[in-house]
Amino acid sequence: MTAIEVSEPDIQRAFDALKRDAEAGGYHLNPDTGFVNSLVRGLVTNQRRYGYPACPCRLASGKKDDDLDICCPCDYRDPDLDDFGACYCALYVTSAVLSGQQILSSIPERRPARAERKAKQPVQPASANPLSALPYPVWRCKVCGYLCAREQPPGICPICKVTKERFERFI
Repeated sequence: MTAIEVSEPDIQRAFDALKRDAEAGGYHLNPDTGFVNSLVRGLVTNQRRYGYPACPCRLASGKKDDDLDICCPCDYRDPDLDDFGACYCALYVTSAVLSGQQILSSIPERRPARAERKAKQPVQPASANPLSALPYPVWRCKVCGYLCAREQPPGICPICKVTKERFERFI
């Protein structure tokens, strides 16, 4: 496989966009800029290699549908922030970590094994459920939990900025 060249200006542009989006959504990037830039390099590399920003700390399959849960920001970011103060790759951190009130430690992998992910079936509402009579389906962002009722999920989540592939039908 040919090495993918990522220039410093590419990293800076991606870092600036990531930081802007994180702050707009109430999130914080790790204050270690050198560390964050290495993660950003991996995100840019994966974007160019696969066509999507797979987490550089996980092994991507190269199949977007199989990797949607690990596209940055991943589905596991918020639970990891709640439980450990940082996401799995430590790109995102909580205010407590940022202020030095919490020290980071290793973060266990939440992502189920591939076989478990394949076996998981989407939850379908029961037909007796009165909510199934709503005029529009309700879509849930798997990253931040944002809900919206409309024919299709939004192109981009207004809260965490992930794309529509990261939504699931909720009701």
